[in-house]
Amino acid sequence: MEKFGRKVVQLRIPILILGLLLLIPSFIGYVSTKVNYDILSYLPKDIETMVGQDILVDEFGTGAFSMFVVQGMEPKETARLKQKIEQVAHVEKVIWYDSVMDLSIPMELMPNEIYEAFNSGDATMMAIIFDETTSADGTMQAIEDIRKVADKNCFLSGMSAVVTDTKNLSEREAPIYVCIAILLSCLVLSLTMDSFLIPFLFLFSIGMAIVYNLGSNVFMGQISYITKALSAVLQLGVTMDYSIFLWHSYQESRGNISDKKEAMAKAIGETITSVVSSSMTTVAGFIALCFMSFTLGMDLGIVMAKGVVFGVITCVTILPSMILVFDKALEKTRHKALLPDMNGIGAFITKHYKIFMILFVAILFPAILGYRNTKVYYNLDETLPKDLPSIVANHKLNESFDMNATHMILISADLPAKDVRHMTDEMKEIDGVNWVLGLNALKSDFIPEQLIPSDMTDSLINDNWQLLLIGSQYKVASDEVNAQCESLSAICKKYDKAGMLVGEAPCTKDLIEITDKDFNTVSIVSIGVIFIIILLVFRSLSLPVILVSVIETAIFVNMGIPYYTGTEIPFIASVVIGTIQLGATVDYAILMTTRYRKERYAGTPKGKAVADACQSSVKSIMVSALSFFAATFGVGLYSNIDMISSLCTLMARGALISMAAVILVLPSMFMVFDKIIIRNTKTKSKLVSAVSQA
Repeated sequence: MEKFGRKVVQLRIPILILGLLLLIPSFIGYVSTKVNYDILSYLPKDIETMVGQDILVDEFGTGAFSMFVVQGMEPKETARLKQKIEQVAHVEKVIWYDSVMDLSIPMELMPNEIYEAFNSGDATMMAIIFDETTSADGTMQAIEDIRKVADKNCFLSGMSAVVTDTKNLSEREAPIYVCIAILLSCLVLSLTMDSFLIPFLFLFSIGMAIVYNLGSNVFMGQISYITKALSAVLQLGVTMDYSIFLWHSYQESRGNISDKKEAMAKAIGETITSVVSSSMTTVAGFIALCFMSFTLGMDLGIVMAKGVVFGVITCVTILPSMILVFDKALEKTRHKALLPDMNGIGAFITKHYKIFMILFVAILFPAILGYRNTKVYYNLDETLPKDLPSIVANHKLNESFDMNATHMILISADLPAKDVRHMTDEMKEIDGVNWVLGLNALKSDFIPEQLIPSDMTDSLINDNWQLLLIGSQYKVASDEVNAQCESLSAICKKYDKAGMLVGEAPCTKDLIEITDKDFNTVSIVSIGVIFIIILLVFRSLSLPVILVSVIETAIFVNMGIPYYTGTEIPFIASVVIGTIQLGATVDYAILMTTRYRKERYAGTPKGKAVADACQSSVKSIMVSALSFFAATFGVGLYSNIDMISSLCTLMARGALISMAAVILVLPSMFMVFDKIIIRNTKTKSKLVSAVSQA
């Protein structure tokens, strides 16, 4: 590896030039990558609700619709507004009273059931159907255009409106996330490093890796807004310790080698050996996310796995080149690190290891209890500020019309009208169903079939399918709406086995069931893969068990805290945080374990080996954990999108909890299980002979 290091040192100027030039295509790739703001679109494509969504697009030319509440307007004013909305690009159809009856006919002549469903006091409601899917650019632009032509007393609800507001909020906040992460990381590095300039070189090098990673996402076609918002912050947090290791290795080499170029070549070689094996566990953690059926995990996993690889590459090429170029400036800005050396902490922990083991056992059971009972929410509305237009509109819809969700039923076009009538009658009897609207309802309750406008008919029936709309009182992701969806689907299947229930609520119900399975899958895969990596690295059966158990306990504590604080967390956090925390922080345990084995290989007695391992690694672990904390904590406090805020808060807290677990519990585990470790570890003779000395 030193040969590679010498090559990097020799080509440092061309490497820097090439690195800077590569930023250009990377930036182009970054701005060309589409961002997906619809979380539900990551559900498996073969489930019934997603198949139904595709049918809506292919057969009816629509994948999205919104309910539009108009308050305080006369019917003629409402009709004029409806005409304006129909002129908006990507609006396929606006369904209201005048779609089927002339305004000269009083609304009160409608059947009470229909009148009350679409009128409440001085408010009336219309359905807007779009010609593209929920999160398509055209649909989101149409949402913006409708808001421009609408009065302040008009409220546009629905998933497309929520997605549009999510996009606007995310685009405003994302650059601020990066700025916060950089500022707080600079602060931590300034306190922990011995040069005022080196933090900026670290951040510039990692920043280049982040741009390369974001630019390479163009080959994926699109990424989720969560991945876009978190990837830079997360990449900064998990790859910072690679740069710290290179700098410390270089400083150590400079103490023994007078030639700075030769010292850097040696440091690069040592960094590659250490960082590549260390980064494997982090990459493995992110790759485990790719095993989720809910493909948002794959989206985040691939991007972050690439990010770690880019971080390693820039750490051993661009960063050493910059350090050598700015060597004189670095020497002039040297200062004593403000983080104390904490001399004696290793001996203190080793001496009191029984106390830490008792605390470990005592905290384990309440941590597991909290971990298993932490409440999770799936309603995407809950992740956004309450004053966003879409959230206000959703509340207005509930307040005025006692309506929280709209389902769609797709049934065969040739299903007899009598069966459709019986089916809709049964559906109306289900708890929480406000109304069921379809072509048969219009024919029987409003006007003769021949007087129904053809464009209205085309919106509800074609050669293969007919469409029913169902208004629900129940909130998306609630137990009530999930039970309602099951009942509606059962009735639909009774009359038409090919029939399908689609919409936000049915999709969210599928999301709940799928992510519950994904949680177990991802946990098993991440633990299994990281266990195997540690097994191969240390050639031991006991060490992987000890290291993984220490970090898993830290995860239990982190994920259990919301239970005791009464905090609900977004569903995605419960699935991915454990994997991210395990993959990103098990490195702390590996660092200490490496030194412990080295000491025992040399024949050092157990107590001294554990104390030395703890003492030598505690500062590096703290710097790495504090860097991860700094990169995520500020974003968690600032973000108004709870899904991002919760993820960052959990990651920041998880870094500190893992740090404490490794520093306090892992040495205690070594003290307790030393003989077992030695007996089932493939070792050198000195380590075996050391057992009798321990």
